[in-house]
Parts: sequence; C-alpha cells; structure tokens
Amino acid sequence: MADGAAALTGVAPRPGVAKPDPILVVEGVTRSFGGLQAVDVSHLEVQRNTVTALIGPNGAGKTTLFNLLTGFDQADSGSWSLNGGPIVGIPAYQVARRGMVRTFQLTRALPRLTVLDNVVLADPHNPGESLWRALIGGWRRGEEEATVKAKALLERFGLEHMADEYAGSLSGGQRKLLELARAMMVEPELIMLDEPMAGINPALTQQLLTHITGLRDEGKTVIFVEHDMDVVQEISDWVVVLAEGQVIAEGTPSSIAGNPDVIEAYLGAHRGKAVEDE
Repeated sequence: MADGAAALTGVAPRPGVAKPDPILVVEGVTRSFGGLQAVDVSHLEVQRNTVTALIGPNGAGKTTLFNLLTGFDQADSGSWSLNGGPIVGIPAYQVARRGMVRTFQLTRALPRLTVLDNVVLADPHNPGESLWRALIGGWRRGEEEATVKAKALLERFGLEHMADEYAGSLSGGQRKLLELARAMMVEPELIMLDEPMAGINPALTQQLLTHITGLRDEGKTVIFVEHDMDVVQEISDWVVVLAEGQVIAEGTPSSIAGNPDVIEAYLGAHRGKAVEDE
C-alpha cells in the first residue's frame, strides 16, 4: 500500500472529510450554465500520493470540475489550492507549471507533428526561438535536453517505436499513452485524467492501469474520472462521488460500492431498492 493510501486508514467515509495530508483543497466552488448548477462543491480534499477516482452519473459535473481546477474554465465562486498555495484565476499553463496537469476525454495531440515532437513541445522549459538564443546556442541545448527527456518518456509508455510517426496515425489507446507522456514532461505532482480508459481495447486498458498505479508508487497523486466500476475498484485508494454537481459520498472503493446514496444516484431510488432485495 502506498504511503498516501495507508494514511487514509481510519478516515471517515463522508462527503468533505478532512485528509491527513491533502495536496489539493477545494472550498465552495460553484459553476452555473444558465439556470443549470453544474458544480456546487462545498469542500473537498485530495490526499497526497494516492489514486482517487471521481465518479458519478453522466452530467454530474466531473469534467466541469476538472476544467475549473485546471484553469480551462472560470468558477462563479469558490477557491482551491495546491500544496497550500492558491491557484484560482491563473492560466492553465501556469497551473501546470505549479505541478497540476490534466488530460482530456478527447485527446489533443497535434496530428501533423511526429509523436516525439508532440512530447517535446510539452516541455515547460522550452525557451522557444529567439535571435539571442540562436547566437549563444542556448536554444539548441534546451531542445536537445527536451528530446532526451521525451524519448525516455516514450520508452516508458511503450511508444518509442512510434516516435517518428505522425501523431494522427496513432490508435485511440496510443493517443491516451501519448497524453500521459506529454503530461509527464511537466514533471507534475498531481495528474488529473479525464476518462483515460474510454474507447481503448482491453490490452491497452491494463497497460494504462499499470502506468497509473506506477505514478502513485513513485510519489505522484492521480485523480481520474471513470465509469467502469471494475477499474475503480481495482486501482483506487479513495473514491469521490458527484451527483448534480455536489459531492454526495466519499470513501474507500469497498465502502462506496454499498453506499445507498451512490446506488440511488446511479440507478434511481426504485432500482436501488430492487438491487438490495436481490
């Protein structure tokens, strides 16, 4: 068991419960679209060095919450912090530089660039091109260092043989791996994965699961959105359940599986009663 998961032993399975060592703290975050309240999270803490699953029915606000926390959308109210430092209202690229990155349901590779170039471009220390750097050679050194780092990540995620292929030629599962490699170029502390297993074959699913738990084992924190409860049960240390934008339950995978509020949110009260009677 990872250190973070061990620290959760004895933490009460209830919404908004405090964690021993939270890396991310969310307070009073709301977001509405017209008359629809998409997110209304009173309090949420994410324990450091764990794999936390964010689950809930379609339309529960999971992706919207990701967008708010990572700077891709603006909250109507609320605050959140990473490692105790506020990150409200700063651009997405600055959020990434502070140690929190995210992937998307639909991968965002640059299809007409090679796989290697896609990863190199994610390097936050990439100085870009300038006359001064060209004269002193700093640009070339930076590019060489980023290329070495990117090749190592491609090897880690099993994409080294595709390094010189166009990213547009990758399968759906390979694009998910490419997004992980790009995210790791930032050397993040917290990685947020939006449905990383969606639309990929079982072999690559197992590979992705191994990579996710591997990130935790090396000290990273992972939050992922997922609908497959078998996956959630297999790799999660903690589960947060959203319904209608609110956190309705938290706890270990085993405690969530039998939670009546979760059953009702997913299946409806009548169906939930039928499940209990079976």
